[in-house]
Amino acid sequence: MTRFLLAVCLSVLAAPLSADTIRLSEPVESTPEWEVFGVAMSDKQPGLGLKELIAREDEFEGQEVRVTTRVAKVCQKKGCFFIATEGAASARVSFADYSFFVPTDSGGKDVTLVGTFSRQPLPAERAAHYAEDMGEAPPDNPPAFEYAIVATSVLVPRG
Repeated sequence: MTRFLLAVCLSVLAAPLSADTIRLSEPVESTPEWEVFGVAMSDKQPGLGLKELIAREDEFEGQEVRVTTRVAKVCQKKGCFFIATEGAASARVSFADYSFFVPTDSGGKDVTLVGTFSRQPLPAERAAHYAEDMGEAPPDNPPAFEYAIVATSVLVPRG
């Protein structure tokens, strides 16, 4: 156990951080190339693309999925959600039971995640709240729904 804690501490200290980066969760797995947040990820192979997932939404609604996608934006308050994109496809990724967060400097990285996929209504109040957490103005005309993934595990590359 002591070796594990030492390895975790050293990996956190070795990770380059911006002065503005917020890291409220420690990785559960770590190498010089990547970190896993949430629960350990036994299979680290890339997953389905976000465009394909959304194109097949009826098949995957309510199902656990493995997705590899680009992080477009991260909640800058604490890393409690991010917007995943691939081309015009996008989905909000939050974390199961609010039990972990990703570093706020994860934007622009291609991540692999495991979680439950759904299509959800997006009331204007919630859209405004999300925009505030991103440090943005509320949208004038928010969409009526959004695609969402509640992740249990997220693999984030370093650097």
